[in-house]
Amino acid sequence: MISLWSALEAAGDLPGRYLWDEDKSAGLSDLRSGSAIQNQGASHGGDLRGHSVLVAMTNQLAAALAMIELDGVARRIVLYPPDLPLDYLGFVAASAGVETIVSDRPAAELSISQVRRIVACSGVISSGAVDRTASCSTEWILLTSGTTGKPKLVVHSLQSLGGAIHPGTSATERVVWSTFYNICRYGGLQILLRALLTGTSLVLSNTQESTADFLARAGSRGVTHISGTPSHWRRALMSSAAERIDPKYVRLSGEISDQPILNRLRATYPHAAVAHAFATTEAGVAFAVNDGTAGFPYEALGETPHVEMKIEDGSLRIRSARTASHYLDDPSRPLRDAENYVDTGDLIELREGRCYFAGRRDGVINVGGLKVHPEEVEAVINRHPAVEMSLVQRKKSSISGALVVASVVLKAASEPAIRDIGGVQREILLLCRDTLSPHKVPAAVKIVPSLALAESGKLMRRDA
Repeated sequence: MISLWSALEAAGDLPGRYLWDEDKSAGLSDLRSGSAIQNQGASHGGDLRGHSVLVAMTNQLAAALAMIELDGVARRIVLYPPDLPLDYLGFVAASAGVETIVSDRPAAELSISQVRRIVACSGVISSGAVDRTASCSTEWILLTSGTTGKPKLVVHSLQSLGGAIHPGTSATERVVWSTFYNICRYGGLQILLRALLTGTSLVLSNTQESTADFLARAGSRGVTHISGTPSHWRRALMSSAAERIDPKYVRLSGEISDQPILNRLRATYPHAAVAHAFATTEAGVAFAVNDGTAGFPYEALGETPHVEMKIEDGSLRIRSARTASHYLDDPSRPLRDAENYVDTGDLIELREGRCYFAGRRDGVINVGGLKVHPEEVEAVINRHPAVEMSLVQRKKSSISGALVVASVVLKAASEPAIRDIGGVQREILLLCRDTLSPHKVPAAVKIVPSLALAESGKLMRRDA
Protein backbone atom coordinates (compact mmCIF):
# COMPACT_ATOMS: atom_id res chain seq x y z
CA MET A 1 0.00 0.00 0.00
CA ILE A 2 1.52 3.33 -1.08
CA SER A 3 -1.10 5.41 0.72
CA LEU A 4 -4.63 5.02 2.02
CA TRP A 5 -6.02 6.99 -0.92
CA SER A 6 -4.16 4.92 -3.52
CA ALA A 7 -5.37 1.74 -1.79
CA LEU A 8 -8.93 3.08 -1.90
CA GLU A 9 -8.66 3.74 -5.61
CA ALA A 10 -7.15 0.29 -6.15
CA ALA A 11 -10.03 -1.36 -4.26
CA GLY A 12 -12.37 0.12 -6.87
CA ASP A 13 -16.11 0.76 -6.77
CA LEU A 14 -15.81 4.10 -4.95
CA PRO A 15 -19.22 5.20 -6.25
CA GLY A 16 -21.82 3.75 -3.93
CA ARG A 17 -19.44 3.50 -0.98
CA TYR A 18 -20.19 5.76 1.97
CA LEU A 19 -19.20 6.76 5.47
CA TRP A 20 -22.25 7.52 7.62
CA ASP A 21 -22.46 9.23 11.00
CA GLU A 22 -25.53 10.27 12.98
CA ASP A 23 -26.71 13.06 10.68
CA LYS A 24 -24.35 13.21 7.70
CA SER A 25 -22.84 11.00 5.05
CA ALA A 26 -19.84 11.25 2.76
CA GLY A 27 -19.47 9.49 -0.57
CA LEU A 28 -15.91 8.26 -1.01
CA SER A 29 -15.97 9.07 -4.72
CA ASP A 30 -16.54 12.75 -3.84
CA LEU A 31 -12.97 12.87 -2.52
CA ARG A 32 -11.71 12.60 -6.09
CA SER A 33 -12.60 16.24 -6.61
CA GLY A 34 -13.10 17.65 -3.14
CA SER A 35 -11.91 17.90 0.44
CA ALA A 36 -13.26 18.22 3.97
CA ILE A 37 -10.11 20.10 5.05
CA GLN A 38 -10.28 23.87 4.59
CA ASN A 39 -7.62 24.86 2.08
CA GLN A 40 -7.09 28.48 3.10
CA GLY A 41 -6.16 29.42 -0.45
CA ALA A 42 -3.94 26.47 -1.38
CA SER A 43 -4.94 23.30 -3.22
CA HIS A 44 -6.80 21.03 -0.82
CA GLY A 45 -4.32 19.44 1.59
CA GLY A 46 -1.38 20.62 -0.48
CA ASP A 47 -0.13 23.07 2.13
CA LEU A 48 0.00 20.25 4.68
CA ARG A 49 2.37 18.17 2.56
CA GLY A 50 5.29 17.00 4.68
CA HIS A 51 3.79 18.34 7.91
CA SER A 52 3.35 16.60 11.23
CA VAL A 53 -0.42 16.95 11.64
CA LEU A 54 -2.43 16.36 14.79
CA VAL A 55 -6.03 15.27 14.13
CA ALA A 56 -8.27 16.31 17.04
CA MET A 57 -11.88 15.62 16.11
CA THR A 58 -15.10 15.32 18.04
CA ASN A 59 -16.92 14.01 14.93
CA GLN A 60 -15.85 10.62 13.59
CA LEU A 61 -16.85 11.31 10.00
CA ALA A 62 -14.59 14.36 9.93
CA ALA A 63 -11.78 12.30 11.49
CA ALA A 64 -12.13 9.55 8.89
CA LEU A 65 -12.02 11.99 5.98
CA ALA A 66 -8.97 13.73 7.43
CA MET A 67 -7.12 10.42 7.73
CA ILE A 68 -7.90 9.50 4.12
CA GLU A 69 -6.76 12.89 2.87
CA LEU A 70 -3.58 13.14 4.94
CA ASP A 71 -2.04 9.69 4.57
CA GLY A 72 0.82 9.83 2.06
CA VAL A 73 0.69 13.64 2.17
CA ALA A 74 1.54 14.45 5.79
CA ARG A 75 4.76 12.96 7.12
CA ARG A 76 3.02 12.18 10.40
CA ILE A 77 -0.63 11.80 11.52
CA VAL A 78 -1.23 12.04 15.27
CA LEU A 79 -4.66 10.79 16.34
CA TYR A 80 -5.90 12.64 19.44
CA PRO A 81 -8.98 10.80 20.79
CA PRO A 82 -11.92 13.01 21.77
CA ASP A 83 -12.06 11.57 25.30
CA LEU A 84 -8.42 12.48 26.07
CA PRO A 85 -8.26 15.73 28.09
CA LEU A 86 -6.86 18.66 26.16
CA ASP A 87 -4.46 19.16 29.10
CA TYR A 88 -2.11 16.77 27.28
CA LEU A 89 -2.28 18.59 23.95
CA GLY A 90 0.95 20.53 24.50
CA PHE A 91 2.87 17.43 25.56
CA VAL A 92 1.65 15.41 22.58
CA ALA A 93 2.30 18.23 20.11
CA ALA A 94 5.84 18.76 21.42
CA SER A 95 6.62 15.01 21.42
CA ALA A 96 5.40 14.61 17.83
CA GLY A 97 6.81 17.85 16.44
CA VAL A 98 3.32 18.93 15.41
CA GLU A 99 3.18 21.85 12.98
CA THR A 100 -0.55 21.88 12.22
CA ILE A 101 -3.72 20.85 14.05
CA VAL A 102 -6.67 19.73 11.93
CA SER A 103 -9.88 19.84 13.95
CA ASP A 104 -13.59 20.47 14.10
CA ARG A 105 -13.21 22.05 17.55
CA PRO A 106 -13.21 25.82 18.19
CA ALA A 107 -9.67 27.12 17.63
CA ALA A 108 -9.66 28.72 21.10
CA GLU A 109 -9.84 25.24 22.70
CA LEU A 110 -6.67 24.17 20.89
CA SER A 111 -4.50 27.21 21.40
CA ILE A 112 -1.02 26.12 22.51
CA SER A 113 2.35 27.81 22.11
CA GLN A 114 3.92 24.91 20.21
CA VAL A 115 1.45 25.08 17.30
CA ARG A 116 0.53 28.27 15.50
CA ARG A 117 -1.63 26.82 12.75
CA ILE A 118 -5.09 25.30 13.20
CA VAL A 119 -7.02 24.16 10.13
CA ALA A 120 -10.74 23.46 10.23
CA CYS A 121 -12.15 20.16 9.01
CA SER A 122 -15.75 19.02 8.85
CA GLY A 123 -17.63 15.99 7.67
CA VAL A 124 -18.70 17.91 4.56
CA ILE A 125 -16.72 17.52 1.33
CA SER A 126 -16.36 20.78 -0.63
CA SER A 127 -15.52 20.74 -4.32
CA GLY A 128 -12.09 21.93 -5.37
CA ALA A 129 -8.75 20.97 -6.85
CA VAL A 130 -7.02 18.14 -5.03
CA ASP A 131 -3.60 16.54 -5.22
CA ARG A 132 -3.28 13.34 -3.23
CA THR A 133 -0.17 12.03 -4.93
CA ALA A 134 1.69 10.16 -2.21
CA SER A 135 5.03 11.78 -1.43
CA CYS A 136 5.97 10.01 1.80
CA SER A 137 5.32 6.97 3.95
CA THR A 138 3.26 8.58 6.69
CA GLU A 139 3.86 7.70 10.33
CA TRP A 140 0.66 7.04 12.25
CA ILE A 141 0.82 7.97 15.94
CA LEU A 142 -1.74 6.43 18.28
CA LEU A 143 -2.09 7.44 21.91
CA THR A 144 -2.50 4.96 24.71
CA SER A 145 -2.59 5.27 28.49
CA GLY A 146 0.65 5.81 30.36
CA THR A 147 1.58 5.02 33.94
CA THR A 148 2.25 8.71 34.71
CA GLY A 149 -1.08 9.90 33.36
CA LYS A 150 0.48 11.26 30.20
CA PRO A 151 -0.35 9.22 27.10
CA LYS A 152 2.24 7.11 25.33
CA LEU A 153 2.75 7.87 21.64
CA VAL A 154 2.90 4.60 19.70
CA VAL A 155 4.37 4.71 16.18
CA HIS A 156 2.78 2.65 13.40
CA SER A 157 2.77 2.69 9.61
CA LEU A 158 -0.13 2.02 7.27
CA GLN A 159 1.50 -1.34 6.53
CA SER A 160 1.63 -2.37 10.21
CA LEU A 161 -1.91 -1.14 10.83
CA GLY A 162 -3.28 -2.95 7.80
CA GLY A 163 -1.22 -6.11 8.12
CA ALA A 164 -4.19 -8.29 9.09
CA ILE A 165 -6.44 -6.89 6.34
CA HIS A 166 -6.55 -8.35 2.85
CA PRO A 167 -7.21 -5.49 0.39
CA GLY A 168 -9.73 -5.92 -2.37
CA THR A 169 -13.44 -6.52 -2.50
CA SER A 170 -14.39 -8.39 0.67
CA ALA A 171 -17.32 -10.36 -0.75
CA THR A 172 -19.62 -10.75 -3.71
CA GLU A 173 -22.54 -9.79 -1.46
CA ARG A 174 -23.01 -6.26 -0.14
CA VAL A 175 -21.04 -5.70 3.06
CA VAL A 176 -21.53 -2.77 5.43
CA TRP A 177 -19.26 -2.49 8.46
CA SER A 178 -19.93 -0.72 11.74
CA THR A 179 -18.26 -0.45 15.12
CA PHE A 180 -19.00 0.81 18.60
CA TYR A 181 -15.36 1.96 18.85
CA ASN A 182 -14.03 5.45 18.23
CA ILE A 183 -11.85 5.33 15.12
CA CYS A 184 -9.11 7.44 16.74
CA ARG A 185 -8.35 4.47 19.00
CA TYR A 186 -6.63 1.32 17.72
CA GLY A 187 -9.71 -0.91 17.78
CA GLY A 188 -11.84 1.56 15.85
CA LEU A 189 -9.06 2.43 13.42
CA GLN A 190 -8.79 -1.25 12.54
CA ILE A 191 -12.45 -1.33 11.51
CA LEU A 192 -12.18 1.91 9.55
CA LEU A 193 -9.22 0.50 7.62
CA ARG A 194 -10.97 -2.84 7.16
CA ALA A 195 -13.94 -1.10 5.55
CA LEU A 196 -11.82 1.22 3.41
CA LEU A 197 -9.35 -1.41 2.20
CA THR A 198 -11.87 -4.16 1.45
CA GLY A 199 -14.23 -2.11 -0.68
CA THR A 200 -17.13 -1.59 1.74
CA SER A 201 -19.07 1.20 3.47
CA LEU A 202 -18.99 2.04 7.19
CA VAL A 203 -21.52 3.28 9.76
CA LEU A 204 -19.77 5.34 12.46
CA SER A 205 -20.94 5.61 16.06
CA ASN A 206 -21.43 8.79 18.08
CA THR A 207 -20.72 9.09 21.81
CA GLN A 208 -23.66 11.49 22.20
CA GLU A 209 -26.03 8.87 20.78
CA SER A 210 -27.74 6.23 22.91
CA THR A 211 -26.93 2.59 22.26
CA ALA A 212 -30.52 2.02 21.14
CA ASP A 213 -30.39 4.89 18.64
CA PHE A 214 -27.05 3.70 17.25
CA LEU A 215 -28.32 0.15 16.79
CA ALA A 216 -31.48 1.40 15.10
CA ARG A 217 -29.41 3.57 12.75
CA ALA A 218 -26.99 0.70 12.01
CA GLY A 219 -29.94 -1.54 11.24
CA SER A 220 -31.48 1.03 8.90
CA ARG A 221 -28.20 1.14 6.94
CA GLY A 222 -28.17 -2.64 6.57
CA VAL A 223 -25.05 -3.27 8.64
CA THR A 224 -23.74 -6.79 8.04
CA HIS A 225 -20.46 -6.75 10.00
CA ILE A 226 -20.07 -5.06 13.39
CA SER A 227 -17.44 -4.99 16.13
CA GLY A 228 -17.07 -3.89 19.73
CA THR A 229 -15.75 -4.86 23.12
CA PRO A 230 -17.58 -7.47 25.22
CA SER A 231 -18.78 -4.56 27.38
CA HIS A 232 -20.12 -2.81 24.29
CA TRP A 233 -22.01 -5.97 23.39
CA ARG A 234 -23.39 -6.52 26.90
CA ARG A 235 -24.72 -2.98 26.86
CA ALA A 236 -26.17 -3.56 23.36
CA LEU A 237 -27.95 -6.72 24.46
CA MET A 238 -29.57 -4.76 27.29
CA SER A 239 -31.10 -2.45 24.70
CA SER A 240 -34.55 -2.90 23.25
CA ALA A 241 -32.97 -2.20 19.86
CA ALA A 242 -30.61 -5.22 19.94
CA GLU A 243 -32.77 -6.97 17.36
CA ARG A 244 -32.83 -3.96 15.02
CA ILE A 245 -29.62 -5.29 13.47
CA ASP A 246 -29.30 -8.61 11.65
CA PRO A 247 -25.54 -9.05 11.24
CA LYS A 248 -23.74 -11.80 9.39
CA TYR A 249 -20.56 -11.27 11.38
CA VAL A 250 -20.12 -10.17 14.99
CA ARG A 251 -16.62 -9.41 16.27
CA LEU A 252 -15.42 -8.85 19.85
CA SER A 253 -12.04 -7.49 20.95
CA GLY A 254 -10.41 -5.24 23.54
CA GLU A 255 -11.45 -7.26 26.61
CA ILE A 256 -11.66 -10.91 27.58
CA SER A 257 -14.56 -12.61 25.81
CA ASP A 258 -16.03 -15.04 28.32
CA GLN A 259 -18.39 -17.88 27.42
CA PRO A 260 -21.62 -16.20 28.61
CA ILE A 261 -21.28 -13.25 26.20
CA LEU A 262 -20.31 -15.51 23.30
CA ASN A 263 -23.33 -17.73 24.01
CA ARG A 264 -25.71 -14.77 24.24
CA LEU A 265 -24.52 -13.27 20.97
CA ARG A 266 -24.89 -16.61 19.23
CA ALA A 267 -28.44 -16.94 20.58
CA THR A 268 -29.40 -13.35 19.70
CA TYR A 269 -27.89 -13.45 16.21
CA PRO A 270 -28.22 -17.11 15.15
CA HIS A 271 -27.32 -16.36 11.51
CA ALA A 272 -24.10 -14.53 12.40
CA ALA A 273 -20.57 -15.83 12.72
CA VAL A 274 -19.31 -14.75 16.15
CA ALA A 275 -15.56 -14.19 16.48
CA HIS A 276 -13.32 -12.71 19.14
CA ALA A 277 -9.96 -11.21 18.25
CA PHE A 278 -6.83 -10.33 20.17
CA ALA A 279 -4.95 -7.11 19.47
CA THR A 280 -3.22 -4.30 21.33
CA THR A 281 -2.03 -0.88 20.20
CA GLU A 282 1.61 -1.92 20.56
CA ALA A 283 1.43 -5.57 19.45
CA GLY A 284 -1.06 -5.09 16.61
CA VAL A 285 -3.62 -7.68 15.53
CA ALA A 286 -2.55 -11.21 16.51
CA PHE A 287 -5.42 -13.59 15.75
CA ALA A 288 -9.17 -14.16 15.69
CA VAL A 289 -11.00 -17.11 17.25
CA ASN A 290 -13.97 -18.39 15.27
CA ASP A 291 -15.03 -21.55 17.13
CA GLY A 292 -17.46 -19.84 19.52
CA THR A 293 -15.42 -20.79 22.58
CA ALA A 294 -13.63 -18.56 25.09
CA GLY A 295 -9.83 -18.60 24.96
CA PHE A 296 -7.88 -19.94 22.02
CA PRO A 297 -6.34 -23.29 21.01
CA TYR A 298 -2.80 -23.85 22.26
CA GLU A 299 -1.79 -24.70 18.68
CA ALA A 300 -2.49 -21.10 17.66
CA LEU A 301 0.73 -20.06 19.38
CA GLY A 302 2.77 -21.77 16.70
CA GLU A 303 0.38 -21.99 13.78
CA THR A 304 -0.96 -18.45 13.28
CA PRO A 305 0.16 -17.18 9.85
CA HIS A 306 2.47 -14.14 9.83
CA VAL A 307 2.47 -13.90 13.64
CA GLU A 308 4.87 -15.48 16.13
CA MET A 309 3.65 -15.92 19.69
CA LYS A 310 4.93 -17.39 22.92
CA ILE A 311 4.08 -17.40 26.60
CA GLU A 312 6.89 -16.20 28.82
CA ASP A 313 6.61 -15.48 32.55
CA GLY A 314 2.90 -16.18 32.16
CA SER A 315 2.20 -13.42 29.64
CA LEU A 316 1.54 -13.48 25.91
CA ARG A 317 4.36 -12.12 23.73
CA ILE A 318 3.97 -11.30 20.04
CA ARG A 319 6.34 -10.72 17.14
CA SER A 320 5.08 -9.75 13.68
CA ALA A 321 5.18 -7.07 11.01
CA ARG A 322 1.96 -5.71 12.55
CA THR A 323 3.61 -4.49 15.75
CA ALA A 324 4.42 -0.84 16.38
CA SER A 325 8.00 0.27 15.87
CA HIS A 326 8.67 2.39 18.97
CA TYR A 327 7.37 4.99 21.42
CA LEU A 328 7.73 8.48 20.00
CA ASP A 329 7.51 10.32 23.32
CA ASP A 330 10.33 8.25 24.85
CA PRO A 331 12.41 6.32 22.28
CA SER A 332 14.54 4.90 25.10
CA ARG A 333 11.50 3.11 26.58
CA PRO A 334 11.57 -0.44 25.20
CA LEU A 335 8.52 -1.42 23.17
CA ARG A 336 10.01 -4.76 22.10
CA ASP A 337 12.49 -7.05 23.82
CA ALA A 338 15.87 -8.11 22.44
CA GLU A 339 14.15 -10.69 20.18
CA ASN A 340 11.61 -8.14 18.88
CA TYR A 341 8.70 -9.60 20.86
CA VAL A 342 6.14 -7.26 22.40
CA ASP A 343 5.11 -8.23 25.93
CA THR A 344 1.35 -7.66 25.90
CA GLY A 345 1.00 -7.87 29.69
CA ASP A 346 -1.97 -10.22 29.19
CA LEU A 347 -1.65 -13.28 31.42
CA ILE A 348 -2.43 -16.71 30.02
CA GLU A 349 -3.53 -19.93 31.73
CA LEU A 350 -3.36 -23.29 29.96
CA ARG A 351 -6.22 -25.70 30.70
CA GLU A 352 -6.91 -28.92 28.80
CA GLY A 353 -5.04 -27.86 25.68
CA ARG A 354 -6.61 -24.41 25.47
CA CYS A 355 -5.23 -21.01 26.45
CA TYR A 356 -7.41 -18.69 28.50
CA PHE A 357 -6.83 -15.02 29.29
CA ALA A 358 -6.59 -14.59 33.06
CA GLY A 359 -6.31 -10.80 33.11
CA ARG A 360 -3.79 -8.01 32.94
CA ARG A 361 -0.53 -8.18 34.86
CA ASP A 362 -1.05 -4.60 36.03
CA GLY A 363 -4.65 -5.29 37.09
CA VAL A 364 -4.01 -7.93 39.75
CA ILE A 365 -5.63 -7.38 43.16
CA ASN A 366 -3.40 -8.42 46.06
CA VAL A 367 -5.47 -9.89 48.90
CA GLY A 368 -3.21 -10.68 51.83
CA GLY A 369 -0.38 -11.65 49.48
CA LEU A 370 -2.63 -13.76 47.22
CA LYS A 371 -3.37 -12.67 43.65
CA VAL A 372 -6.84 -12.12 42.22
CA HIS A 373 -7.54 -11.41 38.55
CA PRO A 374 -10.75 -9.33 38.40
CA GLU A 375 -11.67 -10.78 35.01
CA GLU A 376 -11.65 -14.32 36.39
CA VAL A 377 -14.16 -13.38 39.09
CA GLU A 378 -16.30 -11.45 36.58
CA ALA A 379 -16.44 -14.49 34.28
CA VAL A 380 -17.89 -16.54 37.14
CA ILE A 381 -20.42 -13.87 38.15
CA ASN A 382 -21.51 -13.44 34.52
CA ARG A 383 -22.55 -17.11 34.44
CA HIS A 384 -25.49 -16.35 36.73
CA PRO A 385 -28.62 -16.35 34.55
CA ALA A 386 -29.84 -13.01 35.95
CA VAL A 387 -26.54 -11.16 35.39
CA GLU A 388 -25.98 -8.91 32.38
CA MET A 389 -22.49 -7.67 33.26
CA SER A 390 -20.23 -7.18 36.26
CA LEU A 391 -17.21 -5.26 37.45
CA VAL A 392 -14.81 -6.52 40.11
CA GLN A 393 -12.73 -3.93 41.92
CA ARG A 394 -10.16 -3.53 44.65
CA LYS A 395 -11.23 -1.98 47.96
CA LYS A 396 -8.61 -0.99 50.51
CA SER A 397 -8.52 -2.99 53.73
CA SER A 398 -6.50 -2.29 56.86
CA ILE A 399 -6.30 -6.05 57.55
CA SER A 400 -5.56 -7.74 54.22
CA GLY A 401 -4.43 -4.71 52.24
CA ALA A 402 -7.31 -5.15 49.81
CA LEU A 403 -10.70 -6.77 49.44
CA VAL A 404 -12.51 -7.93 46.33
CA VAL A 405 -15.89 -6.28 45.73
CA ALA A 406 -18.28 -6.63 42.80
CA SER A 407 -20.83 -4.38 41.11
CA VAL A 408 -23.46 -6.21 39.08
CA VAL A 409 -26.01 -5.15 36.46
CA LEU A 410 -29.00 -7.46 36.15
CA LYS A 411 -30.72 -8.37 32.90
CA ALA A 412 -33.78 -6.27 32.22
CA ALA A 413 -35.88 -9.42 31.75
CA SER A 414 -34.92 -10.85 35.15
CA GLU A 415 -37.95 -9.52 37.02
CA PRO A 416 -37.88 -12.19 39.77
CA ALA A 417 -34.26 -11.31 40.51
CA ILE A 418 -35.03 -7.59 40.55
CA ARG A 419 -37.84 -8.22 43.05
CA ASP A 420 -35.49 -10.24 45.26
CA ILE A 421 -32.16 -8.36 45.21
CA GLY A 422 -30.97 -10.01 48.41
CA GLY A 423 -31.65 -13.45 46.99
CA VAL A 424 -29.70 -12.86 43.78
CA GLN A 425 -26.78 -11.40 45.75
CA ARG A 426 -26.67 -14.57 47.87
CA GLU A 427 -26.84 -16.75 44.74
CA ILE A 428 -23.93 -14.87 43.16
CA LEU A 429 -21.82 -15.27 46.29
CA LEU A 430 -22.68 -18.99 46.47
CA LEU A 431 -21.68 -19.41 42.82
CA CYS A 432 -18.36 -17.70 43.54
CA ARG A 433 -17.73 -19.84 46.65
CA ASP A 434 -18.44 -23.01 44.68
CA THR A 435 -16.10 -22.01 41.85
CA LEU A 436 -13.31 -19.82 43.21
CA SER A 437 -10.64 -19.99 45.89
CA PRO A 438 -11.76 -18.28 49.13
CA HIS A 439 -9.55 -15.18 48.67
CA LYS A 440 -11.16 -14.53 45.26
CA VAL A 441 -14.75 -14.51 46.52
CA PRO A 442 -16.13 -10.95 46.68
CA ALA A 443 -16.55 -9.52 50.14
CA ALA A 444 -19.62 -7.69 48.85
CA VAL A 445 -21.88 -7.75 45.80
CA LYS A 446 -23.68 -4.54 44.92
CA ILE A 447 -26.52 -4.41 42.37
CA VAL A 448 -26.21 -1.27 40.22
CA PRO A 449 -28.25 0.12 37.29
CA SER A 450 -25.26 0.49 34.95
CA LEU A 451 -21.48 0.35 34.67
CA ALA A 452 -19.33 3.09 33.18
CA LEU A 453 -17.35 2.40 30.03
CA ALA A 454 -14.29 4.31 28.90
CA GLU A 455 -14.20 5.75 25.37
CA SER A 456 -12.29 2.61 24.42
CA GLY A 457 -15.40 0.57 25.26
CA LYS A 458 -13.69 -1.16 28.15
CA LEU A 459 -14.98 -1.22 31.70
CA MET A 460 -13.52 1.61 33.78
CA ARG A 461 -11.38 -0.16 36.36
CA ARG A 462 -10.79 1.95 39.43
CA ASP A 463 -10.60 1.21 43.12
CA ALA A 464 -13.99 1.01 44.79
